Amino acid sequence: VQLQASGGGLVQPGGSLRLSCAASGSIFRFNAVGWYRQAPGKQRELVAAISSGGSTNYADSVKGRFTISRDNAKNTVYLQMNSLKPEDTAVYYCNGKRINLDGIPTDYWGQGTLVTVSS
Repeated sequence: VQLQASGGGLVQPGGSLRLSCAASGSIFRFNAVGWYRQAPGKQRELVAAISSGGSTNYADSVKGRFTISRDNAKNTVYLQMNSLKPEDTAVYYCNGKRINLDGIPTDYWGQGTLVTVSS
C-alpha cells in the first residue's frame, strides 16, 4: 500500500490549508494513519493521528487548530490546519502504521509536502 500526500503550499499567518493522504489500497490496512512534520534542523515529530476506529490524538502545539479526519470510502486521511503560525512551517509526512499479531509495528511513509507559513 502506498501513501500519497498532497495539499502543501505557501500561506499567510492565520490562514488555513488542508493536507490529504491518499492510500493506494484500503486505508483499513493500517491500524493508524498520522501526520508528522519536520522543520529545518529539527527532528520529525508527530502532529496528529487517527486510528482505524476513529480515535484521534494531537500534539499539544496544534490542539484546537488542526483537525485530522478520514474518508474511508476514498481511503484518504485529511489534516485541516487552521490559524497557521510561522512555526508550523515544515515538511509534512503522511504515515501509516500496521501492527502485526506480535504487536510489532511497521511504518509506511508517503512523500513529504511542504507547508510554508509566511507573510
